[in-house]
Amino acid sequence: MILSLTPQLAGGLLAAALLFGSLAMAEPPSPEPARAGLFQYEATTIDGVRKPLSAYRGQVLLIVNTASRCGYTPQYQGLETLYQRYRDRGLKVLGFPANNFGGQEPGTEAEILSFCQKNYGVSFDLFAKISAKGPDIHPMYRYLTTESGFGGEIRWNFTKFLVDRNGKVVARFESKVDPLSPELIGLVEQALSDPAARQP
Repeated sequence: MILSLTPQLAGGLLAAALLFGSLAMAEPPSPEPARAGLFQYEATTIDGVRKPLSAYRGQVLLIVNTASRCGYTPQYQGLETLYQRYRDRGLKVLGFPANNFGGQEPGTEAEILSFCQKNYGVSFDLFAKISAKGPDIHPMYRYLTTESGFGGEIRWNFTKFLVDRNGKVVARFESKVDPLSPELIGLVEQALSDPAARQP
C-alpha cells in the first residue's frame, strides 16, 4: 500500500527534519577530559600533613625515593647542596622515604627526619614513608613509573625524576647518578631556565 502525503504534511515533516538536523549539528562533541598529570596527586609530609602536589606548580621538582641505610644514602648531602644552590631559582627537592629495597628504610618518620637533619643537614621537603613499587605502590609513583614517559619499575633507592614547572616529567636518573653530576645539573638548569614552562 502506498501512502500519499498532503503538501502541508510533507512540508511539516521536512521542517521537523531540518530542525532536528540543525540541533544535532549544533551540539559540540564531548571533549576528552584533560589529563591532570603529576599535580592530581597528594602526599603526606614527614610531619603528618596532607599536601597536594599542585602546591608546587610553577617550580622545578626533583623527586627522589630515599633510604637511610643504603650505599647511596650519602646522596642526601648532594641533594641538599643542589637544593641550596638552586632553590632561589625555583628548585624543590622532594624526598620520599621507601622501604622497598633491601629493607633499608625501617625507621619511623621521626627517626628518618632526625637522621637526615643530624647527618646531612637536610632542609628540603621530606614526606612520610611510601611504597615506590609493588601492589601497594603510592599513586604518584604508579604515575611516574607508568604514565610519565619515563616508565619502568623503580629498581633501587635514590632514583630521581626531574619535573618541569608545569608538572611534566622531563628526565629520570637511576640511583648511581650523583645529584651533583654534570648530567643532572645541566638538565636542572635547563628546566629552571625554560621560559616556555613558566606559569603566567
